Amino acid sequence: MILNCAIAAETSGLRLDEALTRLGEISKGEARRIIDRGGCAVNQSMVRVASRLVKSGDLLTVGIMEPGRFQELLLPPEAIIYQDRELLAINKPSGVASQRTPYQLKGTLEYWVGEEFARQGIREPVRIVHRLDRGTSGVMVFPKHRQAAAWLSELFKQGQMEKRYLALVSGDAPSTSWKSDGAIGKLGSARWGIMAEGRSALTEFRLLAAADGLALVEAHPRTGRTHQIRVHLSADGLPIVGDSTYGGQPCPRLMLHCVGLSFAGRNGKPLVLRAAPDKDFLEHCAGCWSKSAAS
Repeated sequence: MILNCAIAAETSGLRLDEALTRLGEISKGEARRIIDRGGCAVNQSMVRVASRLVKSGDLLTVGIMEPGRFQELLLPPEAIIYQDRELLAINKPSGVASQRTPYQLKGTLEYWVGEEFARQGIREPVRIVHRLDRGTSGVMVFPKHRQAAAWLSELFKQGQMEKRYLALVSGDAPSTSWKSDGAIGKLGSARWGIMAEGRSALTEFRLLAAADGLALVEAHPRTGRTHQIRVHLSADGLPIVGDSTYGGQPCPRLMLHCVGLSFAGRNGKPLVLRAAPDKDFLEHCAGCWSKSAAS
């Protein structure tokens, strides 16, 4: 739930955490937790200091999570799959937001990378040049400075970043390889679909294995539209397992993983970043692989 309100005259001069308790059934402890995890903005700027004083007319935006939803993000050292002077590459877990939301900064990959930059003595903000959906796992790259951010952004913009995904889907693939080019447009607050007035999109698919109504496919998105792979597969009658938004079979996680990014480094040499799928992903795919290999 998102609350928006203006500080009244009688609240002016209070600490931010005290002001939040005046909004309704928010305890002072919960108010401090909301502020600490980055769920409070004053005049559209995030504030993480509970003692900040508010004044009459200040506009508050407060993200209130359901109890138990917030989780700290603790990644092992091996989550860093590559780094050099230009960039840091992470194997993002499923279920983690790539960047801050109205509800939080802490617990997102953006926050974890910011903490890692601080550990390495990098005094740069975390710049987001591409995103993975919360449920999607796999390779994400973060530039270490402004020039690297401009370079990586241009690679994505110009289609010079080769992206490879794995998806477990339900249904029968139309061929061993095929293309989907339906234009994608927004249908609702968090849902996209194929529509004539949408933005052009192209994804290339290859069937890797199939058994018992499930198929493991490789996806190469040639454009970068929101939910592109999910929308194209659903439109092809192959919804991704765990993707409740687009008709996928129930599963504890979205079965979509970015297994690799390939591009030319700033020195002109090819750079290939690979992220192995996690144990849960592999276990859900195991039956499809083994039965396909045995047939």
